[in-house]
Amino acid sequence: MGSFSDVRLQLLAKELEAGQRTNVYDPLAGLSRWGLMLHRWRTRKALLELDARQLRDIGLSWEQAREEGCKPFWKE
Repeated sequence: MGSFSDVRLQLLAKELEAGQRTNVYDPLAGLSRWGLMLHRWRTRKALLELDARQLRDIGLSWEQAREEGCKPFWKE
């Protein structure tokens, strides 16, 4: 069995549907505005450097990766 059981996944889905995100960890919550923009810049740059196999692993096409990777760091 993995780290999430079917029951936990169902409960999480119900919480998300109800808009109750109290139990969901947000790793970016503690970043300042500048930290968040730096994070976006780095991750978008890294996204543009992925090859076709890596993009397939994360479920993105080259076009989707390029669209996200070319966004300015100040946009969500």
